[in-house]
Amino acid sequence: MLRKILPHPFLTLTLIVVWQMLVNKLTLGNLLLGTVLALIIPVITSPYWPNRPHLRSWPRIVEYVLVALWDICVANVQVAFVILFKTNANTRPAWISIPLDLRTPEAITVLAGTITMTPGTISSDVSADGRSLLVHCLDAPDPDAVRDQIKARYERRLKEIFE
Repeated sequence: MLRKILPHPFLTLTLIVVWQMLVNKLTLGNLLLGTVLALIIPVITSPYWPNRPHLRSWPRIVEYVLVALWDICVANVQVAFVILFKTNANTRPAWISIPLDLRTPEAITVLAGTITMTPGTISSDVSADGRSLLVHCLDAPDPDAVRDQIKARYERRLKEIFE
């Protein structure tokens, strides 16, 4: 019975928090409306979530988020340096195909999202068989090093979380 009312408890909690951040005013009415929406939306969308991903380790998730946030901060500085100080002739943009060891769609989606959120890189396409990810880099003098860094920093951690 509780599973029907709260099919995705974490999503419900997240929706309440996001609603409060969007309205930017903590009142009883806003909290009540956010809670009602957070209870209704997961119930309506639950048929589209037949197989929920199983996350293995919360400490690993926290570690992944911290690593991604750090990399986003560092990449902001690197992109600013490229834009301000490198000429077009010295910039080496590259398309990089990253072979994937990940198999779950959720893990691949998180990897692609993380790459896209990191300034200077963007995920462009996933192969039809889900075995490689096409990434564009603003400045990649050594594309193999970029590929190896993505696999070591992100894919390895996501494999530990999702698989």
